[in-house]
Amino acid sequence: MVTRTRALVSAAALGLILTTAGQPVPAAAAQAAVPLLTWADCGGGFQCSTALVPLDYQQPLGRSITLSVIRLPAGDPAHRIGSLFMNPGGPGGSGVAFLRAVGQFFPAELRARFDLVSFDPRGVASSTPVQCFPSFGDELRFFASLPPFPVTPQEDVAFIDAFAQFDAFCEARNADLLPHMSTANAARDMNLLRQAVGDERLTYLGFSYGTYLGATYVNLFPDRVRAVTLDGVIEPIEWATGRGNQADRLPFSTRLKSDDGAYETLQQFFALCAQAGSARCAFADGSAEGSQALDHKFDTLTQRLLQAPVVVPTPGGPVTVTYAIAVRLTLGALYSPSVWPQLAAALQELWLASGGGAVGALRQTLAMAAAGTAAQPYPNGMDAFASIVCADSDNPHDPFAWPRAAAEADHRAPFFGAAWTFVSMPCANWEARDQDRYTGPWDRPTSSPVLLVGNFFDPATRYESALALSHELANARLLSLDGWGHTAYAKSACIEQSVDRYLIAGQLPAPRTVCQPDQLPFGLSTSPTDRTDQVLAAAAAPRT
Repeated sequence: MVTRTRALVSAAALGLILTTAGQPVPAAAAQAAVPLLTWADCGGGFQCSTALVPLDYQQPLGRSITLSVIRLPAGDPAHRIGSLFMNPGGPGGSGVAFLRAVGQFFPAELRARFDLVSFDPRGVASSTPVQCFPSFGDELRFFASLPPFPVTPQEDVAFIDAFAQFDAFCEARNADLLPHMSTANAARDMNLLRQAVGDERLTYLGFSYGTYLGATYVNLFPDRVRAVTLDGVIEPIEWATGRGNQADRLPFSTRLKSDDGAYETLQQFFALCAQAGSARCAFADGSAEGSQALDHKFDTLTQRLLQAPVVVPTPGGPVTVTYAIAVRLTLGALYSPSVWPQLAAALQELWLASGGGAVGALRQTLAMAAAGTAAQPYPNGMDAFASIVCADSDNPHDPFAWPRAAAEADHRAPFFGAAWTFVSMPCANWEARDQDRYTGPWDRPTSSPVLLVGNFFDPATRYESALALSHELANARLLSLDGWGHTAYAKSACIEQSVDRYLIAGQLPAPRTVCQPDQLPFGLSTSPTDRTDQVLAAAAAPRT
């Protein structure tokens, strides 16, 4: 269980979102040819194929693009139910790489009863890709001088200028593809793939951004839903349009309030670290007891980094750890509670290094991150991310709305407001618009209920989004994890069993089911907080 859990959590984490549109594409979409999948062995028990789908569903007989598809055939063909489609998130995450990495770690019964199927969505990885630079090296060099997110007014201007150029590069190199990159078109692609594998209705497991893809699918094709599970829920109205005139001043990445979820998760990190003590949580060393002391220590550390960044030697050369880099590293580690001890050690080393101490473990962390980035010839995650989110969402037209929104968000959710707000900076000057995107309604009655899964302390897709979507969808059941980190499936046998039972037999968990994690961070045996009563009361509240 531990090996499988770590593999799934790591893959899910890799997976860090025109007002007249919003209705299903006209009937021409139904005339698109179902692709012929010719499966071939591609190693490790997997089979791979490619699928041709329309670039533009308004012109289904026009130009086609290619999707890369992978499957792990069902282990018990005699009792096979069909295909279980998966999306790991992003947007921009490779479904092919995800399934190849973790397919063998899914529960045995799930692997026996389903072909596990995933694909690289349009624009992503080995499907017809969005590529904004001639090479990945060119992209790295272009962004080399930029921080993860800006902190000073001068950095604000540099960030805005750089992404205006980035947008122009993307538009110039991908003019035909960018107007067709919406999630709605990815859902239409998935509907063709569902037909190609011979399934009458869709069985699907989507993580993080994959929940937005799933929510879009069930509303575009409500009569084609067999069993759809959405884990780590994105609230679709916040993503697509916002409410009222929000989009005039707030980028979509601020509207989601992921920063709130990240800040709440950080407070949990402090509370659990304080409870564990310095023997199991290095960041507790030298601090007074209690989470408030660690909160103050972290705040002091970040203030020190604002004044004097720490230089860390790595095999690839020295890395200067600034405030923004420290916040980004912290945010990434909050996704997976299993690495919280390493986060605590790295933060403690930064604390000591600000006074001239050692930085060994942090050096290893930075080296591993660099190695992971260099493993692919052109990992187009940023390019694909921008092309999808900017096709999907309404955002301010003034680029300086981003610094204003970041400052407001940082006041509400310190450290993470700016980190999450500037994620959507490419959308400030993005010209391409997908007329076939979907903006609702989100409550179309589905042929089967949808299962939503939310984690109480999720630093990317906050629990409140799962609560909201449970009221917005026409027929949904919410399953909750009283735990930490991004998504829930691989963190709890209770969650896993409930999801698997629904996917296999269509059996929903009891209303207001709350599961516990298999392991607590830092090897603890009891949790310092319990949100169950609070969230169950929210779940029972009438729909508004």
